[in-house]
Amino acid sequence: MRLKKKMLNLILASQSKVRKYILEKNSISCSVQPSNVDEDPVKKSLLSEGATPELISKNLAELKANKVSQKNNNNLVLGADSVIDLEGKLISKPNNRNEALEILKSLNGKKHFLISSVCISKNGSMIWNYTDKAILTMKKMSEENLKDYLSKISDEDLYAYNVYQIEGEGRKLFSKIDGDEDTVMGLPIKKIKEYLIT
Repeated sequence: MRLKKKMLNLILASQSKVRKYILEKNSISCSVQPSNVDEDPVKKSLLSEGATPELISKNLAELKANKVSQKNNNNLVLGADSVIDLEGKLISKPNNRNEALEILKSLNGKKHFLISSVCISKNGSMIWNYTDKAILTMKKMSEENLKDYLSKISDEDLYAYNVYQIEGEGRKLFSKIDGDEDTVMGLPIKKIKEYLIT
């Protein structure tokens, strides 16, 4: 694969180990500079304006990419954000294990969207973006089973992956996954590669 957009200078504006792994697995090297964007105030502001979960995901990906891009002239910066859309309602990452359990209970036995947005910025401005959705159908599980699942998940994974880590224990939660698994893991890599090699 020949990367034509100065890929040696790609910066990932995320500390997600999974996103970095997906890039490297696809022969895209990158350095990491987390954006450290405080997401909660942004989400609250957008929700108050009636923004959809998809729009919130897009805005956060762009915000992260632009923030890091402003400090790194002439480099390409990749920002990403993933959210859960349950019947039009935004589900954010949990702040503690009680919240994680409540999220799982709300998803229990239902379909939801996992939305992943990516943005590439240069010199502080977005030059490309893409959003993809996957549909996940969660099994109907007892509260005891949900608690048992959470007991097997480390704090790091719990707070980083929207309560389920699809490449690990989280797969057992679902009866059906419709969509790209890289999207579920937070990085729709096929479209990123298409952009980078054209």
